[in-house]
Amino acid sequence: MIENFLEKTEFSSYKDFMENFHVRVPENFNFAYDVVDRWADEDPDKPALLWTNDRGECHQFTFGEMKKYSDQTASFFQSAGIGRGDMVMLILKRHYQFWFSILALHKLGATAIPASHLLTEKDIVYRCNMAGIKAIVSTGDKIIVDHVEKALPKCPTLNVLVSTGPIVPDGWFDFNKSIAAAKPFERPQLANTNSDVSLLYFTSGTTGEPKMVAHDFTYPLGHIVTGYIWHNLRPDSLHLTLADTGWGKAVWGKLYGQW
Repeated sequence: MIENFLEKTEFSSYKDFMENFHVRVPENFNFAYDVVDRWADEDPDKPALLWTNDRGECHQFTFGEMKKYSDQTASFFQSAGIGRGDMVMLILKRHYQFWFSILALHKLGATAIPASHLLTEKDIVYRCNMAGIKAIVSTGDKIIVDHVEKALPKCPTLNVLVSTGPIVPDGWFDFNKSIAAAKPFERPQLANTNSDVSLLYFTSGTTGEPKMVAHDFTYPLGHIVTGYIWHNLRPDSLHLTLADTGWGKAVWGKLYGQW
C-alpha cells in the first residue's frame, strides 16, 4: 500500500532519506476510499483492528469488515441528513464505533470533530456554536448523555443525536440498530477536494478559550512518516496506542499512519 504514495520506500542513509523522501498526493485524496477500501479490495481478510475492553469483550475487524461497517455508517449518516461539509462531533471514548464513524464521515466529505468524554455542558455548547456542529455521535454513558441533553437547547445548529448505547434517549438514533438497518451506501460523485476540512480539533484552552485547529483531507498522508519511519511499522505489525479518541494522538497513533 505504501508504495502507492511514496516515490521511494527504502533508504540507505539519513542523507538519502532527506533527499529522496517524497509523498505523492493524489487529486481529491480520501483516506477512507484510497487506503481502507483499497485494502478491502486487495486483501479483504487482512486484520485491521483488534479491539478489547475491560469486560473481556473482544472484536477483530478485517479491512473487508471496516469497509462494510463504514459503508453502513455512511449510509445511515446520509439518511440522517449528514453530508459534505457538515460538522459532526464524535464523543466515543475508545469504542470501535469511532473507526466506523470517522471513516464514514470521510466518505461523505463531512468534518469529524473528535472530542473528549470529559466535556461538560458548557464545553459542548461552546464547541457546537463555534463550529456550527450539526450532529453528535456519542457513547451512551449517562453522564455524557446528560451533558449533551442539557446543551441541546443552547445549540441551534445541532439537530442530529446518535448514541452507541446502552442509554439511547428519546429523539436520539441508536447507532448499532441504525447501521444494521442502513440501505446500501451510494458513494457521492465528489466527496471532497484536497483542501476540504476533514478533521477539526479544539485545543485544550489552557490560557484562554479553546481554539479550532483544522486539517484537510491530505492530512493522513503526512502520517506515513509517523507510522513507517517513527513507529517503524510494517504491513503485518501489531501496534497499540492508548490515547482516547478525543485526542489528536488517536488518529496519528491508531489510524492514519498505521493503516
